[in-house]
Amino acid sequence: MKRRSTGPDGLIIVDKPSGFTSHDVVAKMRGIARTRRVGHAGTLDPMATGVLVLGVEKATRLLGHLALTEKEYAATIRLGQSSVTDDAEGEITESAGAAGLAREAVDAGIAPLTGDIQQVPSKVSAIKIDGKRSYKRVLEGEDFELAARPVTVSSFVVHDVREAVAEDGTPVVDVDVTVVCSSGTYIRALARDLGAALGTGGHLTALRRTRVGPYGLDTARTLDQLQEELTVMPIAQAAAAAFPRWDVDAQQARLLSNGVRLDAPGLATGGPIAVFDPDGRFLALVEEYQGKAKSLAVFAS
Repeated sequence: MKRRSTGPDGLIIVDKPSGFTSHDVVAKMRGIARTRRVGHAGTLDPMATGVLVLGVEKATRLLGHLALTEKEYAATIRLGQSSVTDDAEGEITESAGAAGLAREAVDAGIAPLTGDIQQVPSKVSAIKIDGKRSYKRVLEGEDFELAARPVTVSSFVVHDVREAVAEDGTPVVDVDVTVVCSSGTYIRALARDLGAALGTGGHLTALRRTRVGPYGLDTARTLDQLQEELTVMPIAQAAAAAFPRWDVDAQQARLLSNGVRLDAPGLATGGPIAVFDPDGRFLALVEEYQGKAKSLAVFAS
């Protein structure tokens, strides 16, 4: 059977499996969708599972404009041990234990980590310092510090606190949480900082991203499911979910498609606006500039 040379235009919401890098998922999806034009909107650590947003064909041009500023995670924080990576992937560096740690102490430790905070990212991260990834500097044995960055943790909810015993016999406390935060927030850094505040050390043992912007697990599919049936969110539906909508008439649609800058719709969004013609066809992304609608990307053929 002849293979298609191009895939469908749209977003694919993947439920990423543990052990896969975001790069691995993109490579796999290129085979499933039968196209090289696949990209992702933000990475997930290999240990983590959950929502990873991919763009296929024309929708790859949408990815750079997706705000996706709010993300939601379900995580398990282990108090009583620290690791070199701040998660279960790395070597345990300290086992202080957390025997007898009360729920009230956990809640008190979480309070300062909620809201607008300054967070120092994990050194074993993809952040670039003078053009080199932070984790590469760690592997090369460099001694350096990362600057704190402003992030927002809008919700940090504890669901369960339970005592456990680590593999080396250390008494630990596992805390199941849900975190809603801004893009750029490191959940493993929250685990590290909570453990430091409590004097026990802490790291992540499980992380699942349940939502990225408007896209949640309800629309996500595993790689096996996508192999069986490729489920693509049409580019128009994806744009309508992610951006403010501006419906134009036929004349405006024609002018816009010809590169004419229309008067801005006055939505005052401060970001991209999705433009649709009278038939509901997604035409373009625009932004307001000096009272006019400036095209960011045109999708009408």
